[in-house]
Parts: sequence; C-alpha cells; structure tokens
Amino acid sequence: MKPETKTGRAVTLREALGVLSKSSPYSVSTEREPSADLYLDELKRYLYIQTDIEKDFNSQLSSLSYGGERKTIFLCGSSGDGKSEILTRAKLKYPKVANYHLDATHSFSPGQTAIQALDECFLASKEQSSSLVIGINVGMLGNYAEEGAEQHNDIKESIKAFLENRTGDIPDNHIFLDFEQYPKFTLSHQVSTSNFAANFLARLTEPTLDNPFYALYDSEVQKLGHSRLTANYNLLGLESVQKSIIALLLKARLIKDQFLTARALLDFVFQILAGDGYLFDNLFSGSDNELLEHIQSFDPSNIHTRKVDEFVLQFSLGIEDTGFAQLKDQVKALGVFDVLTAASYLRMVYLLKDEEQFANDYIDDLKADFGNSLVDQYANTWLLHRDFDSSGKQKKALNKFYKDTLISAVHRYCNRNSPSLDKDQFFVSEYNTFKTAVELEVKPDFSSIKMQAVNKIGVFNAHIRVDEYSLLPLPISINLLELLEKINKGYRPNKHDKNAVLLLDEVVEQIIAVANEKNTLFILRNDKRYKVVNEDDEYFEVSGI
Repeated sequence: MKPETKTGRAVTLREALGVLSKSSPYSVSTEREPSADLYLDELKRYLYIQTDIEKDFNSQLSSLSYGGERKTIFLCGSSGDGKSEILTRAKLKYPKVANYHLDATHSFSPGQTAIQALDECFLASKEQSSSLVIGINVGMLGNYAEEGAEQHNDIKESIKAFLENRTGDIPDNHIFLDFEQYPKFTLSHQVSTSNFAANFLARLTEPTLDNPFYALYDSEVQKLGHSRLTANYNLLGLESVQKSIIALLLKARLIKDQFLTARALLDFVFQILAGDGYLFDNLFSGSDNELLEHIQSFDPSNIHTRKVDEFVLQFSLGIEDTGFAQLKDQVKALGVFDVLTAASYLRMVYLLKDEEQFANDYIDDLKADFGNSLVDQYANTWLLHRDFDSSGKQKKALNKFYKDTLISAVHRYCNRNSPSLDKDQFFVSEYNTFKTAVELEVKPDFSSIKMQAVNKIGVFNAHIRVDEYSLLPLPISINLLELLEKINKGYRPNKHDKNAVLLLDEVVEQIIAVANEKNTLFILRNDKRYKVVNEDDEYFEVSGI
C-alpha cells in the first residue's frame, strides 16, 4: 500500500508514528468503521504482535466453535493493557461462537449502571444457553462480586474464588484469563528482558522496505537528509539501544512499581521518537507519560562519580579526550549532530554503552558507572528463590545473600543502639544505663524457601530461622534490597524509609520474641559485660563481675 491517505495526501514519518500516541484515535481499539486514512489503519495492523494471553484466549474461543458446554470467559486486566484490541480482533474472527461484552465499565443505556449491564449479559447468556465473553478490569470484578444480582450468585462466587486465588473452587465453564498471569518482563541470570517490548521495537524498526515505517524513514532521509526524528528512529533501530531502553523499563517496574501496559509502551515510544530533542534526551525528559515520568529519575547525568564529574568539568572547559572526539564524529552517521550539553552526551553514552561500533577505552571507562548492578543482584537473588531445589550449589549462593546482606543488615538494624555487640548477639532492651542482649543463631530457613512459590517479579519472600523458630516471610523488593545494602555500609534508616522500616521492625519484634525465651542474658554497661544464666529455673549464675 502506498504511503498516502484515501484522499491521496502523502503521509509523513511523524504522522505514521502518531498512531502510537495515546492521544491518537488508534490508541484504543473499538468497533468503529475504518477511518478515511486507510494507510494509518494499515500501519496499526502492521505493528500488532500477538501475545501469549491472546493465543490462549483464541484457543478458548476456537474450542467453542465445536459446540459443547457453554462457557463464560473473562479477559481480566487493567486499563491500557490491550483487552480492547484482543477482544475487537476476536469478535471479528469468531463472531458467532459467543456473545461479547467488550467493556464491563460500560452500560447499554444512560439510566443503567455497569453492574446492571453485567446482570443483563449474564441473564441473556443463561436464557439463550450461549457462551459469553467479557472484557473486565480486576477492580470491576470485585465490585460485581459484591453488588451483582442474587440470581447470579454462582458467577459471583466464582469471581470471589478467582480473586482469592482459590482455583479449585472455580467451575470448569468459568474461564479467567488475567494479564497479571502473563508478566511483561522475565528475569534471568544472563539478561532480564521483556519479549513484549523487544518484539514491538524490533518490528517497528525492522530495516526492510516491507516495514512501512522504515520505508517512510528511508524515503525522508534520501530526499531531505537527517532530521531529529529520523536520527531518533535510526538510534532506536540499534539492538543495543533497544536493550538499554528495556533495561530502563525494567528498572521502572522494579524500583517504581510501574506496570508496563501496551498503551503506555506505544505512547512511550512515540514520545521518545517525536519529542523535541534527541532520543537520549527525550528518554529522561519526563513528558506526559507514566513510564517517562519514572524513568526520569534514572537520568545518568545526575550520577556523581569521579569519572562523570571529570567529564563534565572537561566539557565545560572545552577539553576533549581523543575517545570522546571519536564518538562525536561516529554518531554523525546516525544523524546526531548538534549535541550541546555535557548532560546530553552522558545520556548518549548511557544509551550507546553496549554498541560495539562506538567502543573505545575512554567511553568504556565512562560507561562503567552506568551499570545495573542492583537490578542484576535482585534478579539473581529472585531466581535463586524461585528455582531453589536444595542443591548444595544453590544453598551456598543463597546462604551468601542471607549471611552477607539480609541477616547482616537485620543485625546492624537491631543493634543500632548498641553497635559493639558481637556477631551473634542481639540487643533486647535498655534499663537506665544497662543494656541487655541475647545470643541467637540466625540463618536461612531452606525448608520454607523450597516450599514457597515465587511468581511476581516485583517481590520475593525471604525466610529466616532464629534458633528453632521460623519467622514470618519477609517480602523483599528491590527497594528493600537497596536499603539492606546501604545499612551494611553504615546507613541509618530515617523517616523517608518508612515502609521499609516497618518491615524491619516486624522482623526485630519476632527476633525479640524468641530472645525472651532464652535462658542466658548478657548485661552491658560501658566496657563491663555480665552474663546471667537461668539454671533450670532454680537459681541464676552470674559471671563477669
């Protein structure tokens, strides 16, 4: 198809990329008639990538084609995750196998509530003995479970079982396909990534004229030379840049708890390509996009290390290292010419840090400060908990995390008012000028680790055993992991660490509860130490006097 609208007006690369914007009518799929700009419809179809949840959803619909038991299929998720796109396509492909209610937040008439509309759908499905497909937010599921009509108590109970993860109580003909069960990111010991984002970026920038976006890019460069937009598209076409961007999205997911939805990703890509600056500046500009708002806090130009500060100083003085001058010359081939600030160059180096064609000793030294060591450490520890099988190698690796990071930080936090206590001693209380402590054996609870299920990438449960007592699971997020590392380096949590402090306080309370059962107590005052032993509740033996 030619790159023009039905009226013959030529489409520019910027207009074509506009189908990604959240302000575009293409951002949400509806049952609308094709637009006058048929070429833009074609662009949207070209970009579509089938996901695993859609494959499973279509499999369910396909099974309905062969008759059999009536089913109610719920496609569950949150706003912007792609429900409407999947449902619109399914209704066109399987129009007769079921009744469709594409958006459970909508009603069929002005005087009707969304709950009443669902009641009507369920009633019609039962009366007609027909299958029903519903697109619904998880929050709306909860509302219907509480407010739906009594005649649909069977469905309400099924919804409650789904929300409470009681899968055994869900009837076989009630199908819940939940986007949350199809995570956008995968963690691995080698490279943590998002197949969803990676496949989309690769398709958008595939360097072939069969790709309408690349064809428009190539045509504009041939006719007009590079612009900011074509340079940005060129940069995004580099696999190393795509990996760097996905790493930023993963950081936003883990550190900022920002979920990746289809709509947010498409708008994110539009903003970084079509923004006022180069791609590397647009990435950290904030903009009106929830992903960019969170990624802004990871701006590499805000890092202060000796090498980075040295670069900023040299740049301000007009001093250029040979390696830096080489990079400036090389990126001109990508269309990058007028970079004016040290901050912009730092962002560019960050984005191109894994691109082999730009590697040199100077750039390698500079990019060494841009690593994702915290994300890598979290991913490895998360995987050790998920895949734990009690092997000696895994126990050794996990024991290192528990001993050197978790238990060490808990010990320091518990003993923050008595830092001179020995490794196995834990502060209990203080009376006047006397401090009391006990000696405890704190270690990982491997049996509990093996029993648990780790699914959500945002958190894993750590299990600690104090003497013969197992403590309650401690949920470890990447932010708590970072705090544990900081505590081990001497940091003292403050009011800004409120949520993490509550978790640490709960652990300490459990440790103190075990400590109160001990028969041996240490009493400390200045440089004096006393040991008090309860001998079978008959007498106390005191030493150290």
